[in-house]
Amino acid sequence: MKPIWFAGLHAVESLLRHRPEAVLELFVLDSRAERGEDRLQHLCDQAQAFGLRPQRVARETLEKHAGPQHQGVAARARPRTPGDEHTLLRHLDQLGHDPLLLVLDGVTDPHNLGACLRTADAVGVDGVIVPRRNAAGLTPVACRSAAGAAEAVPYFEVGNLARTLDQLRDRGVWVAGTGRDEHSQLLHDFVPAGALAVVMGAEGDGMRRLTRDKCDYLLEIPMVGEVESLNVSVASAVVLYHLARPRLQRD
Repeated sequence: MKPIWFAGLHAVESLLRHRPEAVLELFVLDSRAERGEDRLQHLCDQAQAFGLRPQRVARETLEKHAGPQHQGVAARARPRTPGDEHTLLRHLDQLGHDPLLLVLDGVTDPHNLGACLRTADAVGVDGVIVPRRNAAGLTPVACRSAAGAAEAVPYFEVGNLARTLDQLRDRGVWVAGTGRDEHSQLLHDFVPAGALAVVMGAEGDGMRRLTRDKCDYLLEIPMVGEVESLNVSVASAVVLYHLARPRLQRD
């Protein structure tokens, strides 16, 4: 795959921590008086420990490659290779506990994908599953929004989401979708137990009908104001923190 630019302290630090061998170039702002210089120097020291040579460059060079929100650092690196259906199942076999999975059914905004990955990392989600087509993918924008979580969270792209959900159910994983109809139950009334995959629908349209048909439960976020729905990344945070509560309390 063609190399891409990673920008921002969290994204580049996570890249160095998880995949230093993928880094081809590392650019750091050439200004010793900048706020945050100590952290940039620490990042440079980390890079040098892996045999990389950070290059001090002008702000214009950073903005050319990484845009204005670079925080003084950008790295050109080979993108992460997502797992597939087979690696997902092997990953589940290796876990020593009931998994909590996040399934994103066609989220196309990379900012939303990045924010969902960030929440998934925060609550200890064991894997994020997305369709291979009609989804955002791990673009530079998604990685920047994820603030390092794009490297840390197990991430899988599957060719047929409905078939993957069937495979999860065959392995004893309950599938809980999000939405509202006559069969839905309020989120705070749902008591999570055992292995669980949470499905969040796409921006605007929500879950596809075929995906909804694979769900064992349909969960509704209670809304008391005038707005009818939440952004998918915000909704994911609300749902995941509720469902991860038992494991967070144990930890």
